[in-house]
Amino acid sequence: MKHLRYTVAGTETVTHVPEDGRDLQSFRAFVEHQARNGLVTALDTETTGLDIYSPTYGLRTVQLGNAVDAYVLQVEGRPEMAEAARWALSVLPRMVVHNAPFDLLVLDRHLSTPLETLAPRVTDSKILAHMYDPRLRAEGGTGLGLKELSALHVDPSAPDTQGDLTAVFRSIGETKATGWRAIDINHPTYLQYAGLDVIFASRLLPILEEQLRKVGVGRPLVDFEHRVMTICCKMMRRGMRVDHDYVTALVGRLEEEAREQALIAERYGVTSVNATAQVSAALVGMGETLTEKTPSGALKVDKAILLDLADLDTSWQRRGARTPNPLADAVLRSKRAGKWRSSYGIAMRDGLDAAGRIHYNINSLQARTARMSISGPPLQQLPSGDWTIRRALLPDEGHRIFSVDYSAVEMRVLAALADESVMKRAIAEGRDLHAFTAELIYGPDFTSFHRKLCKGVGFGKVYGGGALTLSRQTGAPLPDVKKAISAYDRTYRGIKRYSSHLQREARARGFVVRTPVGRRLPLDRDRVYAATNYMVQSTARDVLCQALVDMDDKGLTEYLLLPIHDEALGCAPADIAEDVAREVGKTMSMDFFGVPLDTDPEVGGVSWGSLYMKKADVMMKHDAYYAAHPDEARAAEERRK
Repeated sequence: MKHLRYTVAGTETVTHVPEDGRDLQSFRAFVEHQARNGLVTALDTETTGLDIYSPTYGLRTVQLGNAVDAYVLQVEGRPEMAEAARWALSVLPRMVVHNAPFDLLVLDRHLSTPLETLAPRVTDSKILAHMYDPRLRAEGGTGLGLKELSALHVDPSAPDTQGDLTAVFRSIGETKATGWRAIDINHPTYLQYAGLDVIFASRLLPILEEQLRKVGVGRPLVDFEHRVMTICCKMMRRGMRVDHDYVTALVGRLEEEAREQALIAERYGVTSVNATAQVSAALVGMGETLTEKTPSGALKVDKAILLDLADLDTSWQRRGARTPNPLADAVLRSKRAGKWRSSYGIAMRDGLDAAGRIHYNINSLQARTARMSISGPPLQQLPSGDWTIRRALLPDEGHRIFSVDYSAVEMRVLAALADESVMKRAIAEGRDLHAFTAELIYGPDFTSFHRKLCKGVGFGKVYGGGALTLSRQTGAPLPDVKKAISAYDRTYRGIKRYSSHLQREARARGFVVRTPVGRRLPLDRDRVYAATNYMVQSTARDVLCQALVDMDDKGLTEYLLLPIHDEALGCAPADIAEDVAREVGKTMSMDFFGVPLDTDPEVGGVSWGSLYMKKADVMMKHDAYYAAHPDEARAAEERRK
């Protein structure tokens, strides 16, 4: 048995590394003691990297421990060690893991320890940390990483094994990404790193639990988040089929598009679309007025500004508000094609498991508001009006894809939370909320542009977009946007009152507001006005998560593929796909403080893109109609003006 000793917070700790069957007797005695006394045991793994489902992926060590003792089982190529780890995981009643989804899926895939049996006994300390303070260190919070939390709460002078390990990687000619596979499994720094992780997690858990108790975050919410995490893990494990031939061709097309658009930019003196100084100088030279600046004082030419100059809305559709600037348009399209090629095309082409599936990562508790995120690839960032990337993702063989999303869920949640009577009446009557608003403000002869403007103001209340942002997105003059915002506030006085109430509450509570489920949302002192945005976004997220739990109770999780914003994506055998989609829609629908949250189930074909191709067809028919009827097109433009 190898023993590595070091001091944590003034106490000597020991990492034990069993080398043979005799050493495993000590490990078994430790596990039996923990189990017999109902103690929490910290769990962690070391692997060859992050791509859990890659055909060449490997599990190297499994470590278990408490505040003073850690056992590192070197399971790589050691069946007896792997069997001992499986046995321990089957008998330990309570475990703590930091960032549990990763380790749960690793153990499910590579140690034959089913997610379904292990997850109910695991507490994720990262979830607890997020529920106390979801902010990163750069945002003024305590952070969410194990090392930074341990340095804050356990021992600020604990050895920096992460830094030491990175130095070892460099010494053997590897990077931070590749070193995990190449480092000698017996390297003392590697073993010390593995042991410290469980010792720190074990010591961190009671501190985080006490923090939550003091601020009144109850166990039901903690249990809810762990249930949601487990459901998302099941979707991550399943993944989605990828049309490899389509993706391979798509990578080439996107590369060509990026090159072609970059050549257009070169005509205006821009040799690199990523050189912001070149882009801003060229735009000014073309007569554009740029007024916003970066913190360093350079002219800003971010995506929002370029979309405005290119006369595109956030869905990349022409607004008809100005003559599109060809340079801004080329820069946008070149950068988008390049990003799609690397973030989506190459990721899906090269990141498949042996069965041709992509396994994305779903962070069920992300951002300050707890909204979910998806990475590898970031599928929640795809534009709603484009099917290009989605076409690559397929349902299972013999299945059809389906999508169920809420109808204007953020606006309905806002109406319920603010108890806004006028808005609630419109929802109860089944009115198009944005058209209803436009009619109240502009009268019965309102135009489609008025509706778009009112929609933008409404979403500004949800997402925090100000008058300048809305002016860019819609192409409306800034004074008109400000008038629309004022008219909106007069029309929906309950929202204004609610926002003022939340801000007063936040100041009284130390710049923190509470959602209906009891979630703490810290606010920046200079952005207390964001209280309404945070409250609505967080609550809408919890609505979808409650629906996921309800669907899991009904046995519907087996049909789910992804949660995306306010949408549940899934697939089912072709003969029952319509029925499953209806049942998912029925389960997601609910009454929220007297406001109905309705859903819109839709069944597509043999790719995720098929759902969006229908929308694209509608838009194309709309454009084709006006192309064939220029008089009506001109009349529509006059009404818009």
